[in-house]
Amino acid sequence: MMAPVSIASRYTLKDDPYSSHSVILDWLGDGRGRRLLDVGAADGLLSRLLTARGWKVTGLEADPVAAAAGAAHCERMIVADLDAGIPPLEGEFDAIVCADVLEHLRDSAGALATLRRALARDGQVVISMPNVAHLWMRLSLLAGRFEYAERGILDRTHLRFYTRRTLTALVTGAGLRIARLTATPVPLYQVVPTRWHGRALAAVHAL
Repeated sequence: MMAPVSIASRYTLKDDPYSSHSVILDWLGDGRGRRLLDVGAADGLLSRLLTARGWKVTGLEADPVAAAAGAAHCERMIVADLDAGIPPLEGEFDAIVCADVLEHLRDSAGALATLRRALARDGQVVISMPNVAHLWMRLSLLAGRFEYAERGILDRTHLRFYTRRTLTALVTGAGLRIARLTATPVPLYQVVPTRWHGRALAAVHAL
């Protein structure tokens, strides 16, 4: 008999300065005295850095193996199947982070609407998700390719696909207002030699 594989364990921190994780950390800034809910916390890859910035982090993770590892980086870790509904949450949160998680849910709209009710009056929700209308996807479709993979836009575990327009509809439909919307580049640092990092990649991202 094979042991179940942790889906969350397939994901790692994207520490490139242009990555979605870096943008999230930059946008949230200093969290001293403030509460944050990390939805889909996995093994604490973001929670660890958020805690280091002073945030009082509550993690929400479906995978018990990943949650056990991530608990060390959170004030509280809640193990729950998000497709079964968002579990009861204590108090309000100044920030809620959904980093590459909503596209994995059967009812992402319902989940986001429920999470909004746990948001403090002046709180913020930070969401990152892949754009299925990315140029690479468009070119792949023109070539007749739509192939699932272990990660990326066509991750095998993605149940929902969004464009900039449909993401906007998802957010506003949940009763939230968009304050900022930006795009992050594909993680070239993962596929190019280390010696090309820094100024070379910065020049590419500036195009």
